[in-house]
Amino acid sequence: MDVRLTILGPVEVSAGDRSLPALAPRHRAFLGYLLLHAGVVLSVERLIDAMWGPTPPDTARAQVHAALTAIRRTLRAADAVHLVQTRPAGYVITPGPGQLDLREFARLVATADAGPGAAVRTLREALALWRGPAFADVQAYFAEGARARLEDQRLAAIERLVELELAAGRHAELIDLLATELAAHPLRERLAGQLMLALHRAGRQADALAVGRDYRRRLAEEQGLDPGRAFLAVEETVLRGDPPTAAAIRPAKPATATVLRLTEPATSAGIRPAEPAASADIRPAEPAAATGIRPTEPATSATATRPVVAGPVVARPVAAFLPYDIADFAGRSVQLVELCEGASQAVTIAAIDGMAGIGKTALAVHAAHRLADRYPDGQLFIDLHAHTAGQRPLGPAEALEALLRQLGVATERIPASMTERAALWRAELAGRHVLLVLDNAADTAQIRPLLPGASNSLVLITSRQRLTDLDAARTLSMDVLPLPDSVALFTGIVGERAAAEPEAVTEVLLLCGFLPLAVRIAATRLRHRPRWSVAHLAERLRDERRRLTELARSERGVAAAFTLSYRQLTADQQRLFRLLGLHPGRDIEPHAAAALADLPVERAEDLLEDLLDAHMLQQRAFGRYTFHDLLRRYAAQLAAEQEPPHVGQAALTRLLGHQLSTASAAMDVLYPDSAHRRPRIERTAPPPVPLQDAPQALAWLDAERANLVLAADRDLTHTGLLATTLYRYLYDHAHHDDALALYGKALQAARRREDPTGEGRALTDLGWVYQVQGSHDVARDHFQRALAACRTSEDLRGQARALVGIGQVSADEGEHERAREANLRALELFREIGDRFGEAVTLDYLGIVHERLGQYARAADLHRQSLALSREIDSRGGEADALDNLGVACTRLGRHAEARDHHEQALELYRRFGYRRGEAKALNNLAEVAATTGDPGQAVRLHTAALDLAVELNNPGEEKRARQALARLLPTSEPSDHM
Repeated sequence: MDVRLTILGPVEVSAGDRSLPALAPRHRAFLGYLLLHAGVVLSVERLIDAMWGPTPPDTARAQVHAALTAIRRTLRAADAVHLVQTRPAGYVITPGPGQLDLREFARLVATADAGPGAAVRTLREALALWRGPAFADVQAYFAEGARARLEDQRLAAIERLVELELAAGRHAELIDLLATELAAHPLRERLAGQLMLALHRAGRQADALAVGRDYRRRLAEEQGLDPGRAFLAVEETVLRGDPPTAAAIRPAKPATATVLRLTEPATSAGIRPAEPAASADIRPAEPAAATGIRPTEPATSATATRPVVAGPVVARPVAAFLPYDIADFAGRSVQLVELCEGASQAVTIAAIDGMAGIGKTALAVHAAHRLADRYPDGQLFIDLHAHTAGQRPLGPAEALEALLRQLGVATERIPASMTERAALWRAELAGRHVLLVLDNAADTAQIRPLLPGASNSLVLITSRQRLTDLDAARTLSMDVLPLPDSVALFTGIVGERAAAEPEAVTEVLLLCGFLPLAVRIAATRLRHRPRWSVAHLAERLRDERRRLTELARSERGVAAAFTLSYRQLTADQQRLFRLLGLHPGRDIEPHAAAALADLPVERAEDLLEDLLDAHMLQQRAFGRYTFHDLLRRYAAQLAAEQEPPHVGQAALTRLLGHQLSTASAAMDVLYPDSAHRRPRIERTAPPPVPLQDAPQALAWLDAERANLVLAADRDLTHTGLLATTLYRYLYDHAHHDDALALYGKALQAARRREDPTGEGRALTDLGWVYQVQGSHDVARDHFQRALAACRTSEDLRGQARALVGIGQVSADEGEHERAREANLRALELFREIGDRFGEAVTLDYLGIVHERLGQYARAADLHRQSLALSREIDSRGGEADALDNLGVACTRLGRHAEARDHHEQALELYRRFGYRRGEAKALNNLAEVAATTGDPGQAVRLHTAALDLAVELNNPGEEKRARQALARLLPTSEPSDHM
């Protein structure tokens, strides 16, 4: 069957005239991402990241499996289920020739070079494949970036087609097309130039100039930039009324650096133009260097003149010392606007800070070249060498001498003292319009004497430190490049090979952490290895142990840049940085850092802030600190090399003890009713995070949940203690994926310790998660194995918990007598050992069994007993469950007002304490009351809310219940798929 898979527009599967099962929106998103990376095996984790980004729901893994099932169902209807395959590392889709529109588009564009006529036909065929914006009906996290990247490819094809059509003289037919595309992409310079050219050729000079004015205005207002040379050439052609040529609108080649000569060669170590740069951010002039910034040639004339763009030509002495502006500079449009718009008539100081390799110097130099015409009295540059291998930082006196020489001050006029040099420097700059770049600064003390006085100047400062005490300076802290800019940077260096493997390029960029220096080095390695594919480079970078080695060239590289920053830290800062590399979690807060480093909390927080100011750490949320991925690997490497094993193990033990201690304290606040079921945890020193109330306790658990799960397998005893401690939090708040991961680790740990009690506990905990997810057979098996293990160890509480689980599974499958017997036996055991919490829970479950047996009065009585006991022991979760189930019994007894009141109370408790597991059930119950009492509209709203929540929480029982109810209430339409 002729199967077609499309993403250049809506994501669709078609098979001739045959009707295929429709995919839900979320499932179309999964299919779209698979097709975007056709032929590449995608892990579940990568699919989750693509769909939800950094904040996936707890049901993400389950939704991945559901989506793959739905996709296979649709493909099976087209006899193409073989296209999606499961591999050990994940999933892959492998369309055949002609089946995927994206591949067809790329093939046609790549082959459009057989001559003007054939190329036009091929490009038109390629563009005809587009049926709207790529991923037009997809709302997933990945979609925006992918859509923008593909749209850029479409526009590039249009611009190429227009160039060919203009060369053939078909300008009139292009005007509507170009006007439409430019309206959608008003800052697309080449489109603007092509439309101007087409209008000019059609004899519409005024309209062409109007297009140019509008483009100039938009570019200045929205980005603070001026048009490029290619556009200016077209504009000049229209102004002069010259016969235009198509070549006038081709992209301009990178401008070469202007070479200036000085009468006296610069000799100071601070003057970079005369020698190759040694900074981690500026590289010598060689092909695809790590950053691509090249220094200007040695200057030999202090009287070079600068051409004026408009107005009369004026000769002016200029000191021009800016390094070469790299041709492949990518992104940073927001920062460029901020720097360019901030330049004013008074002294303006802009301090650019960021981690090593982030591209601070590249941005400063690029901005300086953009702004050079505003500062006709000179553009000065000096490297202060704060982080230059093999060189000490320049002192202010040395830097002033170098800068005065750049201004042309004779040697005999330069005073000996730093104070007098600073005075002369300010005097020389008085009244001048000078742009000064102070690169690679160590701190404010180094640069303060270099700042101009009364001068109409701009000072751009780059530093790896936050210069927080620099008065009147505007600060700009740089982050990593966004994905589209990273792709542009990588592709600009690698060329066509990158365009042929877009999915592998994305993986390489992810492994580089979107750090410009890492991206440049990776791209350079690939460019100089023609037999490598991008996928091979990605494979090499996947190995965490060798990733930093891969991202190095000779003595330069990411690790070398990090080392220079690390060496600037104090001994205490270095120690904490190394120890943080041992932390198995994603981020850390001061109390945990204090435990890890055995420090007072206040001291740990000060050191974390110091590392943040030095850009050795990042802060994505208030009070929480994390690494860039490559810095995390660097810190772990340092810890392995420099910390003795016993020191590292002691630090990790302190951290795990702190986590367990604080988790126990949080659970005591949230669940005082079941404290007797949790292990007694010794409070650590430093003490756990102070948790005054339930919101604070819940906030700490939510923030630390991922860290707790990741750290669970570092110690066998710790794993079991943590799983037992966190059980009710994970269950009540529906963190099912984390629960399965943690309890699975606890089960393995118990078996390795040969601990049947721990094994029974973990099996029961796993069983409850499987039960709520609707996997009844798996749940029953876990409960039965748990019962056997607990009988072996004579653990009565464990036996009772397993019996309650067996009872619940049996009730869900209609085996009500078996359910009643299991719960009655559990009730006896709980009463025998005096576990009143277990007694209250079991009474409630017994009530459910009697309600399903049709014994509604008996059910109501059991629920009331459970409610009274839950309130007596202050079990808020038990109280909510008993109220909700009592409401069901009252509905069956015809007491609808009473039922509604019970359900509303239950819902309020579930929401107040964040017990999300009960919300969907309470909403469905309230909806049934509304339907029974003649309010179908309210019933639909409540069932719809329950459906949304059940899907989010991966609760198939309540999801099915809501769908069936909506189908009855809305017989003419099928309920929408909320996946």
